[in-house]
Amino acid sequence: MSAHGVDLGHSVVMTAARPGSTVGRINRAMILLNRTIVVLCSAALIVASTILSYSVAARYFFNAATYWQDEAAVFLLVGATFLSTAFVQAGRGHIGIEALTGYLSKRGNAIRMLVVDTASLLFCCFFAWKSWTLFHEAWVDGQVSGSTWAPPLWIPYSMMSLGMTLMTVQIALQLASRVDGWRSK
Repeated sequence: MSAHGVDLGHSVVMTAARPGSTVGRINRAMILLNRTIVVLCSAALIVASTILSYSVAARYFFNAATYWQDEAAVFLLVGATFLSTAFVQAGRGHIGIEALTGYLSKRGNAIRMLVVDTASLLFCCFFAWKSWTLFHEAWVDGQVSGSTWAPPLWIPYSMMSLGMTLMTVQIALQLASRVDGWRSK
């Protein structure tokens, strides 16, 4: 991440894997996928803000009730949030505990990162699995939201499921890259 926006060229993962290895090739594919998703998520944020701005203007100037805008914006925000998590993880942009970094040796920090990444992977695996079960239930049961518009709930659940799956893959790639890097030394 840069100080003033998203740096689409930055990737911590690519530097950790050997360039010609299978993990390196998968990382390159994941980087391209993440870049594409970030562009789509950015567009979704712009569309969500446009929808909400339209809603405010329509209510203020024309006293027109808009019943769909809140859920449409929320669906776009859920998609943008969950689908962009793998990109953020690729740059290690999620919250990390760095208080111990200065006190640990290089080997200690490597072990700390391995433990944290493994715990994160297990948590994200569980979260992705639960998200896919929610998606499946919403799809099979035809669940819709409780609003007048009543959009199907499989839409946000699918974005949540896909986003958590991509996050899990990203963490697994980071672990595999670290192991691949250790093997090459």
